[in-house]
Amino acid sequence: MRSDDPAPISVVLVGYGLGGRVFHAPLISAVPDLSLDAIVTSDPDRQAQARRAYPDAAVYASVDEAWTGGHSLAVISTANVTHVPYATAALASGLNVVLDKPVAPTAQVAQGLGDLAARSQRHLIPFQSRRWDSDFLTARMVAADGRIGAVHRFESRIERMRVVPKAGWRLSTDPADMGGMLYDLGAHLVDQALRLMGPVASVVASVRTVRGTGSDDDVTLLLTHVSGAVSHIVASQIGAFGSPRMSLFGTRGGLRIDASDTQEAALASGRSPADPQWGREPESSDAVLRTYDDASALSESAVALVPGAWTAFYPGVAAALRGDQAPPVLLEDVISNLRVLDAARESAATGSIVRLAPPAGHLASSTS
Repeated sequence: MRSDDPAPISVVLVGYGLGGRVFHAPLISAVPDLSLDAIVTSDPDRQAQARRAYPDAAVYASVDEAWTGGHSLAVISTANVTHVPYATAALASGLNVVLDKPVAPTAQVAQGLGDLAARSQRHLIPFQSRRWDSDFLTARMVAADGRIGAVHRFESRIERMRVVPKAGWRLSTDPADMGGMLYDLGAHLVDQALRLMGPVASVVASVRTVRGTGSDDDVTLLLTHVSGAVSHIVASQIGAFGSPRMSLFGTRGGLRIDASDTQEAALASGRSPADPQWGREPESSDAVLRTYDDASALSESAVALVPGAWTAFYPGVAAALRGDQAPPVLLEDVISNLRVLDAARESAATGSIVRLAPPAGHLASSTS
Protein backbone atom coordinates (compact mmCIF):
# COMPACT_ATOMS: atom_id res chain seq x y z
CA MET A 1 0.00 0.00 0.00
CA ARG A 2 1.21 3.53 -0.83
CA SER A 3 2.61 5.50 2.09
CA ASP A 4 3.32 9.25 2.04
CA ASP A 5 5.13 9.14 5.38
CA PRO A 6 8.53 10.81 4.84
CA ALA A 7 10.06 9.26 7.96
CA PRO A 8 12.70 6.58 7.36
CA ILE A 9 11.52 2.99 7.53
CA SER A 10 12.55 1.34 10.80
CA VAL A 11 14.75 -1.74 10.26
CA VAL A 12 15.74 -4.50 12.65
CA LEU A 13 18.68 -6.62 11.48
CA VAL A 14 18.40 -10.19 12.73
CA GLY A 15 21.88 -11.71 12.86
CA TYR A 16 25.27 -10.02 13.15
CA GLY A 17 27.59 -12.63 11.74
CA LEU A 18 29.42 -12.22 8.46
CA GLY A 19 26.25 -11.56 6.45
CA GLY A 20 24.65 -9.12 8.84
CA ARG A 21 27.79 -7.26 9.88
CA VAL A 22 29.62 -7.08 6.54
CA PHE A 23 26.85 -7.07 3.92
CA HIS A 24 23.49 -5.96 5.24
CA ALA A 25 24.30 -3.36 7.91
CA PRO A 26 26.50 -1.15 5.67
CA LEU A 27 24.11 -1.41 2.72
CA ILE A 28 21.09 -0.54 4.87
CA SER A 29 22.91 2.37 6.52
CA ALA A 30 23.73 3.89 3.14
CA VAL A 31 20.01 4.38 2.29
CA PRO A 32 18.38 7.57 3.67
CA ASP A 33 14.91 6.01 3.47
CA LEU A 34 15.94 3.25 5.89
CA SER A 35 16.93 3.54 9.54
CA LEU A 36 18.88 0.70 11.17
CA ASP A 37 17.22 0.95 14.57
CA ALA A 38 18.01 -2.45 16.08
CA ILE A 39 20.35 -5.42 15.74
CA VAL A 40 19.73 -8.92 17.12
CA THR A 41 22.60 -11.10 18.29
CA SER A 42 22.98 -13.27 21.38
CA ASP A 43 26.78 -13.36 21.14
CA PRO A 44 28.39 -10.92 23.64
CA ASP A 45 31.34 -10.12 21.37
CA ARG A 46 29.05 -9.37 18.44
CA GLN A 47 26.82 -7.27 20.68
CA ALA A 48 29.86 -5.16 21.56
CA GLN A 49 30.80 -4.88 17.88
CA ALA A 50 27.27 -3.79 16.98
CA ARG A 51 27.21 -1.11 19.69
CA ARG A 52 30.55 0.29 18.55
CA ALA A 53 29.57 0.35 14.87
CA TYR A 54 25.96 1.54 15.33
CA PRO A 55 25.69 3.37 18.66
CA ASP A 56 22.20 4.68 17.88
CA ALA A 57 20.77 1.18 17.32
CA ALA A 58 19.27 -0.95 20.06
CA VAL A 59 20.94 -4.33 20.50
CA TYR A 60 18.61 -7.21 21.28
CA ALA A 61 19.81 -10.49 22.77
CA SER A 62 16.64 -12.35 21.82
CA VAL A 63 15.03 -12.64 18.41
CA ASP A 64 11.60 -12.31 20.03
CA GLU A 65 12.42 -8.67 20.78
CA ALA A 66 12.69 -8.02 17.04
CA TRP A 67 9.05 -8.83 16.42
CA THR A 68 7.74 -6.55 19.20
CA GLY A 69 10.06 -3.54 18.84
CA GLY A 70 7.80 -1.50 16.59
CA HIS A 71 9.91 -1.95 13.45
CA SER A 72 8.59 -2.07 9.89
CA LEU A 73 11.20 -4.29 8.24
CA ALA A 74 13.07 -7.32 9.52
CA VAL A 75 16.25 -8.24 7.64
CA ILE A 76 17.04 -11.88 8.41
CA SER A 77 20.68 -12.88 8.00
CA THR A 78 21.09 -15.92 10.22
CA ALA A 79 21.88 -19.62 9.81
CA ASN A 80 19.97 -21.14 6.87
CA VAL A 81 17.97 -23.47 9.13
CA THR A 82 16.42 -20.44 10.88
CA HIS A 83 15.24 -18.69 7.71
CA VAL A 84 11.79 -20.22 7.52
CA PRO A 85 10.85 -20.01 11.24
CA TYR A 86 12.18 -16.47 11.61
CA ALA A 87 10.47 -15.24 8.44
CA THR A 88 7.25 -16.91 9.57
CA ALA A 89 7.41 -15.20 12.97
CA ALA A 90 8.22 -11.82 11.47
CA LEU A 91 5.38 -11.94 8.94
CA ALA A 92 2.94 -13.18 11.58
CA SER A 93 3.97 -10.20 13.73
CA GLY A 94 3.18 -7.74 10.94
CA LEU A 95 6.70 -7.00 9.70
CA ASN A 96 7.92 -6.87 6.14
CA VAL A 97 10.89 -9.18 5.56
CA VAL A 98 14.13 -9.23 3.61
CA LEU A 99 15.33 -12.83 3.75
CA ASP A 100 18.83 -13.98 2.91
CA LYS A 101 19.29 -16.85 0.49
CA PRO A 102 18.30 -19.63 0.43
CA VAL A 103 14.83 -18.60 1.55
CA ALA A 104 13.66 -22.19 2.10
CA PRO A 105 14.72 -25.82 1.64
CA THR A 106 12.21 -26.45 -1.16
CA ALA A 107 10.05 -24.53 -3.59
CA GLN A 108 6.95 -25.78 -1.79
CA VAL A 109 8.08 -24.37 1.55
CA ALA A 110 9.00 -21.06 -0.10
CA GLN A 111 5.54 -20.90 -1.65
CA GLY A 112 4.09 -21.36 1.82
CA LEU A 113 6.04 -18.33 3.02
CA GLY A 114 4.76 -16.39 0.03
CA ASP A 115 1.17 -17.36 0.86
CA LEU A 116 1.68 -16.17 4.45
CA ALA A 117 3.11 -12.86 3.22
CA ALA A 118 0.09 -12.38 0.95
CA ARG A 119 -2.36 -13.11 3.77
CA SER A 120 -0.45 -10.75 6.05
CA GLN A 121 -0.34 -8.05 3.33
CA ARG A 122 3.39 -7.75 3.84
CA HIS A 123 6.41 -7.97 1.54
CA LEU A 124 8.79 -10.93 1.61
CA ILE A 125 11.82 -9.93 -0.46
CA PRO A 126 14.69 -12.35 -1.08
CA PHE A 127 18.25 -11.01 -0.93
CA GLN A 128 19.94 -12.05 -4.19
CA SER A 129 22.84 -9.62 -4.24
CA ARG A 130 24.77 -11.33 -7.04
CA ARG A 131 22.22 -10.09 -9.57
CA TRP A 132 24.21 -6.85 -9.27
CA ASP A 133 27.72 -8.34 -9.59
CA SER A 134 30.01 -6.58 -12.07
CA ASP A 135 30.76 -9.80 -13.95
CA PHE A 136 27.10 -10.77 -14.31
CA LEU A 137 25.98 -7.27 -15.32
CA THR A 138 28.65 -7.31 -18.02
CA ALA A 139 27.48 -10.69 -19.31
CA ARG A 140 23.89 -9.42 -19.48
CA MET A 141 24.99 -6.31 -21.37
CA VAL A 142 26.93 -8.27 -23.99
CA ALA A 143 24.20 -10.90 -24.37
CA ALA A 144 21.62 -8.18 -24.94
CA ASP A 145 23.52 -6.01 -27.40
CA GLY A 146 23.90 -8.74 -30.03
CA ARG A 147 27.67 -8.49 -30.54
CA ILE A 148 28.15 -12.24 -30.15
CA GLY A 149 24.91 -13.23 -31.87
CA ALA A 150 22.42 -15.57 -30.25
CA VAL A 151 23.81 -16.92 -26.98
CA HIS A 152 23.61 -20.71 -26.97
CA ARG A 153 25.74 -21.58 -23.93
CA PHE A 154 26.48 -19.98 -20.57
CA GLU A 155 29.23 -21.30 -18.30
CA SER A 156 29.39 -20.02 -14.74
CA ARG A 157 31.49 -21.15 -11.83
CA ILE A 158 32.47 -20.19 -8.32
CA GLU A 159 35.25 -22.53 -7.27
CA ARG A 160 37.33 -22.21 -4.14
CA MET A 161 39.95 -24.44 -2.56
CA ARG A 162 39.37 -25.19 1.10
CA VAL A 163 41.26 -28.35 2.05
CA VAL A 164 39.98 -28.37 5.65
CA PRO A 165 36.23 -27.66 5.83
CA LYS A 166 34.96 -25.01 8.19
CA ALA A 167 32.96 -26.44 11.07
CA GLY A 168 29.34 -25.48 11.73
CA TRP A 169 25.83 -25.89 10.40
CA ARG A 170 26.99 -25.60 6.76
CA LEU A 171 28.29 -29.18 7.02
CA SER A 172 24.88 -30.57 7.94
CA THR A 173 23.48 -33.30 5.70
CA ASP A 174 19.88 -32.62 6.75
CA PRO A 175 18.12 -31.04 3.73
CA ALA A 176 16.15 -28.81 6.11
CA ASP A 177 19.40 -27.18 7.24
CA MET A 178 20.25 -26.15 3.67
CA GLY A 179 23.97 -26.75 4.14
CA GLY A 180 26.36 -27.49 1.29
CA MET A 181 27.24 -25.87 -2.02
CA LEU A 182 24.00 -26.56 -3.88
CA TYR A 183 22.02 -24.21 -1.63
CA ASP A 184 24.89 -21.84 -0.87
CA LEU A 185 26.66 -20.76 -4.06
CA GLY A 186 24.24 -22.73 -6.24
CA ALA A 187 21.40 -20.43 -5.17
CA HIS A 188 23.26 -17.49 -6.70
CA LEU A 189 24.43 -19.24 -9.86
CA VAL A 190 21.01 -20.66 -10.70
CA ASP A 191 19.42 -17.25 -10.17
CA GLN A 192 21.88 -15.71 -12.62
CA ALA A 193 21.36 -18.46 -15.19
CA LEU A 194 17.59 -18.02 -15.21
CA ARG A 195 17.86 -14.24 -15.50
CA LEU A 196 20.33 -14.43 -18.36
CA MET A 197 19.20 -17.47 -20.31
CA GLY A 198 15.48 -17.75 -19.62
CA PRO A 199 13.25 -20.54 -18.30
CA VAL A 200 14.72 -23.97 -17.56
CA ALA A 201 13.10 -27.06 -19.04
CA SER A 202 15.34 -29.81 -17.63
CA VAL A 203 18.16 -30.41 -15.17
CA VAL A 204 21.00 -32.90 -14.92
CA ALA A 205 23.18 -32.65 -11.81
CA SER A 206 26.12 -34.07 -9.94
CA VAL A 207 26.00 -33.19 -6.23
CA ARG A 208 29.04 -34.73 -4.54
CA THR A 209 30.83 -34.88 -1.23
CA VAL A 210 34.56 -35.04 -1.99
CA ARG A 211 36.13 -34.24 1.39
CA GLY A 212 34.04 -36.70 3.40
CA THR A 213 32.24 -33.98 5.34
CA GLY A 214 28.71 -35.22 4.65
CA SER A 215 27.42 -32.04 3.02
CA ASP A 216 27.93 -31.49 -0.72
CA ASP A 217 31.11 -29.60 -1.54
CA ASP A 218 31.32 -30.07 -5.33
CA VAL A 219 28.28 -29.39 -7.53
CA THR A 220 27.83 -29.42 -11.31
CA LEU A 221 24.54 -28.58 -13.01
CA LEU A 222 23.59 -28.77 -16.67
CA LEU A 223 20.45 -26.74 -17.33
CA THR A 224 18.62 -26.95 -20.65
CA HIS A 225 16.58 -23.84 -21.29
CA VAL A 226 13.32 -23.58 -23.20
CA SER A 227 15.21 -21.72 -25.93
CA GLY A 228 17.45 -24.76 -26.51
CA ALA A 229 20.46 -22.98 -24.95
CA VAL A 230 22.30 -24.59 -22.05
CA SER A 231 23.89 -23.37 -18.83
CA HIS A 232 26.81 -25.21 -17.28
CA ILE A 233 27.17 -24.34 -13.58
CA VAL A 234 29.86 -25.35 -11.07
CA ALA A 235 29.95 -24.52 -7.36
CA SER A 236 32.80 -26.04 -5.40
CA GLN A 237 34.86 -25.77 -2.25
CA ILE A 238 37.42 -28.23 -3.61
CA GLY A 239 38.27 -26.64 -6.97
CA ALA A 240 41.87 -25.49 -7.42
CA PHE A 241 41.18 -23.30 -10.50
CA GLY A 242 38.54 -20.60 -10.23
CA SER A 243 38.66 -19.05 -13.67
CA PRO A 244 37.08 -18.16 -15.92
CA ARG A 245 34.34 -16.88 -13.65
CA MET A 246 31.91 -17.04 -16.56
CA SER A 247 31.81 -17.41 -20.33
CA LEU A 248 29.18 -16.73 -22.96
CA PHE A 249 29.16 -18.53 -26.29
CA GLY A 250 27.14 -17.08 -29.16
CA THR A 251 26.63 -17.70 -32.85
CA ARG A 252 28.94 -14.75 -33.70
CA GLY A 253 31.50 -14.98 -30.92
CA GLY A 254 31.95 -15.16 -27.18
CA LEU A 255 32.80 -13.41 -23.94
CA ARG A 256 35.22 -14.59 -21.25
CA ILE A 257 35.32 -13.03 -17.78
CA ASP A 258 38.15 -14.17 -15.53
CA ALA A 259 37.78 -11.66 -12.71
CA SER A 260 35.14 -11.94 -10.01
CA ASP A 261 33.10 -9.09 -8.58
CA THR A 262 34.90 -7.34 -5.69
CA GLN A 263 32.00 -5.81 -3.74
CA GLU A 264 32.13 -8.50 -1.05
CA ALA A 265 35.82 -7.80 -0.49
CA ALA A 266 35.18 -4.05 -0.47
CA LEU A 267 32.55 -4.38 2.26
CA ALA A 268 34.75 -6.76 4.26
CA SER A 269 37.56 -4.20 4.16
CA GLY A 270 35.27 -1.51 5.60
CA ARG A 271 34.83 0.50 2.43
CA SER A 272 31.64 2.57 2.39
CA PRO A 273 28.92 1.81 -0.17
CA ALA A 274 28.47 5.59 -0.41
CA ASP A 275 31.86 5.87 -2.15
CA PRO A 276 31.26 7.46 -5.61
CA GLN A 277 33.61 4.86 -7.12
CA TRP A 278 31.70 1.97 -5.57
CA GLY A 279 31.53 -1.14 -7.73
CA ARG A 280 34.15 -0.09 -10.28
CA GLU A 281 36.64 -2.80 -11.18
CA PRO A 282 40.30 -2.21 -12.18
CA GLU A 283 41.30 -2.33 -15.84
CA SER A 284 43.09 -5.61 -15.14
CA SER A 285 39.61 -7.11 -14.71
CA ASP A 286 38.52 -6.37 -18.29
CA ALA A 287 36.68 -9.19 -20.04
CA VAL A 288 37.78 -10.62 -23.40
CA LEU A 289 35.34 -10.31 -26.30
CA ARG A 290 35.78 -12.32 -29.47
CA THR A 291 33.64 -11.77 -32.56
CA TYR A 292 33.77 -13.43 -35.98
CA ASP A 293 32.65 -12.16 -39.37
CA ASP A 294 30.97 -14.25 -42.08
CA ALA A 295 34.36 -15.57 -43.17
CA SER A 296 35.08 -16.62 -39.55
CA ALA A 297 37.82 -13.98 -39.25
CA LEU A 298 38.49 -13.20 -35.59
CA SER A 299 38.40 -9.80 -33.88
CA GLU A 300 39.34 -9.58 -30.20
CA SER A 301 38.88 -6.67 -27.80
CA ALA A 302 38.73 -5.85 -24.11
CA VAL A 303 35.42 -5.01 -22.40
CA ALA A 304 35.45 -3.02 -19.16
CA LEU A 305 33.28 -4.61 -16.52
CA VAL A 306 30.04 -2.82 -15.74
CA PRO A 307 30.30 -1.40 -12.19
CA GLY A 308 28.77 -3.68 -9.59
CA ALA A 309 25.66 -2.34 -7.89
CA TRP A 310 24.74 -4.16 -4.69
CA THR A 311 23.81 -0.66 -3.58
CA ALA A 312 20.70 -0.87 -5.80
CA PHE A 313 18.99 -3.49 -3.62
CA TYR A 314 17.99 -1.61 -0.48
CA PRO A 315 16.78 1.57 -2.23
CA GLY A 316 14.56 -0.81 -4.19
CA VAL A 317 13.33 -2.37 -0.96
CA ALA A 318 12.47 1.06 0.46
CA ALA A 319 10.63 2.03 -2.73
CA ALA A 320 8.65 -1.22 -2.68
CA LEU A 321 7.64 -0.73 0.96
CA ARG A 322 6.47 2.79 0.13
CA GLY A 323 4.43 1.46 -2.79
CA ASP A 324 6.46 3.17 -5.49
CA GLN A 325 7.65 0.08 -7.41
CA ALA A 326 7.84 -3.69 -7.42
CA PRO A 327 10.38 -5.32 -5.09
CA PRO A 328 13.93 -5.50 -6.46
CA VAL A 329 13.79 -9.31 -6.27
CA LEU A 330 10.51 -11.16 -6.66
CA LEU A 331 9.76 -14.14 -4.43
CA GLU A 332 8.23 -15.85 -7.44
CA ASP A 333 11.62 -15.77 -9.15
CA VAL A 334 13.32 -17.41 -6.19
CA ILE A 335 10.63 -20.08 -6.03
CA SER A 336 11.57 -20.88 -9.64
CA ASN A 337 15.23 -21.02 -8.59
CA LEU A 338 14.31 -23.50 -5.87
CA ARG A 339 12.41 -25.64 -8.36
CA VAL A 340 15.68 -25.95 -10.28
CA LEU A 341 17.60 -26.76 -7.08
CA ASP A 342 14.93 -29.33 -6.11
CA ALA A 343 15.33 -30.91 -9.54
CA ALA A 344 19.12 -30.93 -9.17
CA ARG A 345 18.85 -32.78 -5.87
CA GLU A 346 16.54 -35.33 -7.48
CA SER A 347 18.75 -35.73 -10.54
CA ALA A 348 21.85 -36.31 -8.43
CA ALA A 349 20.05 -38.91 -6.32
CA THR A 350 18.53 -40.82 -9.23
CA GLY A 351 21.03 -40.25 -12.04
CA SER A 352 18.19 -39.07 -14.27
CA ILE A 353 17.25 -36.06 -16.36
CA VAL A 354 14.57 -34.17 -14.42
CA ARG A 355 12.12 -32.29 -16.60
CA LEU A 356 10.28 -29.30 -15.22
CA ALA A 357 6.63 -28.89 -16.13
CA PRO A 358 5.94 -26.07 -16.41
CA PRO A 359 9.45 -24.76 -17.01
CA ALA A 360 11.03 -22.72 -14.22
CA GLY A 361 11.45 -19.09 -15.23
CA HIS A 362 11.57 -15.56 -13.85
CA LEU A 363 8.87 -12.94 -14.12
CA ALA A 364 9.62 -9.65 -15.83
CA SER A 365 10.85 -7.00 -13.39
CA SER A 366 11.79 -3.42 -14.18
CA THR A 367 13.98 -3.08 -11.08
CA SER A 368 16.47 -5.91 -11.59
